[in-house]
Amino acid sequence: MIAQLSGRLVVCDLNHLVLDVQGVGYLVHATGRTLGQVGQPGDAVTLLTELLVREDALTLYGFSEERERAAFKMLQTVQGVGAKAALSILTTLTADDLSTAIMAGDKAMVSRADGIGPKLAQRIVNELAQKLPSLMASGVMPAAQTAQAAGKNEAADGLISSSDGDQNSAQDALSALVNLGYSRTEAFAAIGRSLQEGTPQDVSGLIASALKQLGQGR
Repeated sequence: MIAQLSGRLVVCDLNHLVLDVQGVGYLVHATGRTLGQVGQPGDAVTLLTELLVREDALTLYGFSEERERAAFKMLQTVQGVGAKAALSILTTLTADDLSTAIMAGDKAMVSRADGIGPKLAQRIVNELAQKLPSLMASGVMPAAQTAQAAGKNEAADGLISSSDGDQNSAQDALSALVNLGYSRTEAFAAIGRSLQEGTPQDVSGLIASALKQLGQGR
């Protein structure tokens, strides 16, 4: 198992790079986000890696952070999602954005990635909603989102896990923000931040606070 590589960047292309490690050139596939962070040829680069073994090939995938690697592995537990699709998703969304989209049930956000249709996006959201809490508990996702994910299994939108009235207020606020043109993921994250800051949990208070989070209502 090759878990990490450190060397000099030789080539950085659209979907891969070549890393010289003590005279051996490793071709490493990576997300657009990671490729944008590696610098120029000749620069020192360290990547976390995942080696996929197939009958006809050994393929290396590189990541700038552990959360991205963990999300890459988790995505491939979904039927129909291979390494190429996982890279496409993580090029479009950060690991944090992906986790928020899953908790919000936002298949539209996931389907923005090249090659990911609505049906596959829905499957990703449905299946990973059950797996996110364990990944977050391991520490590879932000602690601030762990409480939201834990509530996902108990509340329709996973926003809060207190009274039914509080859940209804959060869901009504979410619907209102979506009707204003925000994506479910944007609205979900803004309401979550508002709740963490102690905003009163009535609909109007949540909407006003969330709009401020989204850069409006000032």
